[in-house]
Amino acid sequence: MQAVADAHHAHGEPSSFWRRYVFSVDHKVIGKQYMSLSLFMALIGGLTAYLIRWQLAFPETPVPGFGFVPEPTMYEGVVPPEFYNALITMHGTVMIFFVAMPFLLGAFGNFLIPLMVGAPDMAFPRLNMMSFWTLCSASTLLVASFFVPGGAAAAGWTGYAPLSADALFTGVNWGLNLWLLALALEFASFLMGGVNFLTTAINMRAPGLTLTRLPLMVWMQLTAAVLFMLSVGPLVGGAVMLLFDRTIGTAFFQPARGGDALLWQHLFWFFGHPEVYVVMLPGFGVLLEVFPVFTRKPIFAYRTIIGATIATGILSFVVWAHHMFVSGIDPRLSMPFSITTILISVPFAIMIFSMVASLWGGSIIFATPMLFALGFLATFTIGGVTGIFLGSATVDIYLHGTYFVVSHFHYTLFPSVFLGGFAGLYFWYPKMFGRMLNETLGKIHFWITVVAFNGVFIPLFLAGAAGNMRRVYNPMQYDFLKHLAPIHQFATVATIVLLIGQIPFIINFFWSMFAGAKASDNPWNANTLEWATTSPPPHGNFEHVPTVYRDPYEYSPPGAAKDWVPQYAPTA
Repeated sequence: MQAVADAHHAHGEPSSFWRRYVFSVDHKVIGKQYMSLSLFMALIGGLTAYLIRWQLAFPETPVPGFGFVPEPTMYEGVVPPEFYNALITMHGTVMIFFVAMPFLLGAFGNFLIPLMVGAPDMAFPRLNMMSFWTLCSASTLLVASFFVPGGAAAAGWTGYAPLSADALFTGVNWGLNLWLLALALEFASFLMGGVNFLTTAINMRAPGLTLTRLPLMVWMQLTAAVLFMLSVGPLVGGAVMLLFDRTIGTAFFQPARGGDALLWQHLFWFFGHPEVYVVMLPGFGVLLEVFPVFTRKPIFAYRTIIGATIATGILSFVVWAHHMFVSGIDPRLSMPFSITTILISVPFAIMIFSMVASLWGGSIIFATPMLFALGFLATFTIGGVTGIFLGSATVDIYLHGTYFVVSHFHYTLFPSVFLGGFAGLYFWYPKMFGRMLNETLGKIHFWITVVAFNGVFIPLFLAGAAGNMRRVYNPMQYDFLKHLAPIHQFATVATIVLLIGQIPFIINFFWSMFAGAKASDNPWNANTLEWATTSPPPHGNFEHVPTVYRDPYEYSPPGAAKDWVPQYAPTA
């Protein structure tokens, strides 16, 4: 390991601007590049959410600040039906594939894994650089698809065939082709990243850092990488077949010509449900790093959490058809997939109970990272409980395709991506930039975000239970839904508040980068190896490869002079 570190230092720190900040092979810079890209794409995702919500609350009225004029006969600022379908498609695509994954895996995984395992960099630095620029190319293609003739993809973010298999059905040709190409490049990017994550964490660990001493964030990132690598293959094949259907006249997914539309659903959801855990597990990893630091006590049941994480990964491959209870699959499959769906809630419940037990009796410090972590725990629990409803085939037949599903989905992914992501960003910002974020702005950001998020989606559970279908352009055209107009209007106002509530974060992020209080090497008195180096870390991360002597969460040990004992502190 020392030889690897010496070899890395021998290359020297890059001197040119392009090699240092643009085409960098330094995992820390690449992590920040992933973060910058994901935050930019989040702006696009937030804009699409605003347009969707306004149309649902105030159908076919001009959207404030929106000057899109599709045809001279349309009123300025009104979202037309075909563009609404594109917004629905692109919102889901952007948020899941181009915000959640780059933020939680790309940014945190790249920045933290080498530091947490005591390595000087990723195992394959040039492959790491290629993975980012492949994702950047994918993002460019996706954004460009808004501007091609026919507009962006409009077949839903799941791309269900046969709607997506022929441009005749949506009026979109090149927009959906670019959508498929963008997803293919994004998948290739994270396959490269997964190879790097696994190789680095397994082969480049510091002396004494056994697998049972790894921080839980590393375990979550590795499990997510394995899930992605094992599940994405069928969907890549499906994407190629769908592209062939659209361009060279094959008929894999067109029933009228002998194809099978359900085949696409199987291929998509075989990847799509493990993908949910690919996103959620790194968010859980953030919580499991933040909780012990701000409770000043060890994580409860460390090894049990590792076992639950692995069990979650295994079970995630046998639950996909609960998305298809109303799709026409053999009814005899409903019971097995209902059972596996209920079973997968067990390891997650174990992790939730472990977190609650970790809070019990702790000396809790309500700093901004801890507030976001607690908000994550509370809101995610709502998502988990409502998922049990949808896992039952009999209940799902009624709730499927309604706003109940939309709310459930957001209550699982929004806490993981945004509340967990913000908890991690506020926690590791000092290590990334050498400055502290402002606590007052951070707490304003937290309270607006959490209150507004619940204001958006708790009412939509009620709308879904009342039968309000999702992806409908104007729900007020149905008499039985007209009484739900106040719910949509309330949710839309809350969405606007939620988006405005991100302004304190943007100010805090950039202002603190230059004028925030300078951070010490270990401002939170934490134990893991990333805090053993300077803030920000130098080229090569560590002057000398650290040696690990203990577990990662030894807080408040009996008889110790202080309430934290770092992994790199020699035993007495």
